[in-house]
Amino acid sequence: MNVTVIVGGQFGGEGKGKITAHLCRTYNFDAVVRCGGPNSGHTITINNRSIALRQIPAGVVNANTKLFLAAGCLIDVDVLLKEIKFFNLTPERLKIDKNAMIIDKKDIEIETNMRLRDRIGSTCTGVGSAVIKRILRKKETKLAKDLTDLAPYITNVSQEINQLIDKGKRIIVEGTQGFGLSIYHSPYYPYTTSRDTTASGFLSEVGLSPLVVSDVIMVIRTFPIRVGGNSGPLPKEIDWKTIQIESGYPYEIKEFTTVTNRLRRVGRFDIEIVKKAVMVNRPTNIALMGVDYLDYKNKGVTNYNKLTNRTKDFISYLEKELKTKISFIGTGPTDYEIIDLL
Repeated sequence: MNVTVIVGGQFGGEGKGKITAHLCRTYNFDAVVRCGGPNSGHTITINNRSIALRQIPAGVVNANTKLFLAAGCLIDVDVLLKEIKFFNLTPERLKIDKNAMIIDKKDIEIETNMRLRDRIGSTCTGVGSAVIKRILRKKETKLAKDLTDLAPYITNVSQEINQLIDKGKRIIVEGTQGFGLSIYHSPYYPYTTSRDTTASGFLSEVGLSPLVVSDVIMVIRTFPIRVGGNSGPLPKEIDWKTIQIESGYPYEIKEFTTVTNRLRRVGRFDIEIVKKAVMVNRPTNIALMGVDYLDYKNKGVTNYNKLTNRTKDFISYLEKELKTKISFIGTGPTDYEIIDLL
């Protein structure tokens, strides 16, 4: 794997951060480039503690992995500086593209006043407003290169990543959100995010040619989720209690969104949205997360042979329908609970 793109195959929250963290720990990738903005959180595990990241790439789990924020990123400076301080990231470790877009407080106010949270389930973190401002090319628009606080970290990310590729280094492009939220390709517009959330869209944000890509890993869940509220259609929607009863979980299951801490909506697996995501992204491998929700007996298992027969049958069904190998299987909420079949 030289350049690997991580992409979500449903509505976000699939576990992309966990897969990125696992790859960096296990295969020692040289660099991770994150796309997107602070409206999507990626959860990693450090010293048995779950940590939610909104700007920094999940590759931070490996001290040898360099971290980059792409030109297509949208940055909440307060959020970013807190994460830089928390991880004590130096300019030698973290690089930010000079053209990354800055979200200001007015962007957040605009989205709040437009009641986007009520209308489409938006996180109202200012990402959409900042995207609009960038497209309109207003003179007052600020990019990362315009902020003194970020000056030590500023670079041309496309140039640096392409140079690393030419040296044979291994790179992860860490996508955000999920295919079902793509502003261009989701079947559920306007209940989408403000960006394209496909592998090709992420490459564009970074400034990479598709020809450098060796692998696309699409992450999906056994039970897809959407954010709470009026966030758009979720086929086969159920409640968390149903999953608890059917899986045999001995305690209550509930998931909350990383950014807004709202109870997530959840549904049964819908093959149709995943097939569309496979068609557009053409993944070389699939990561299936949450098999512990199929059966609690799978919880924490790290050996494929120890999965329940029902789970193995489901995996075989998916591989047949999607015509793609499932190379990673998540058996619990932490990024250590993964079966790696690569």
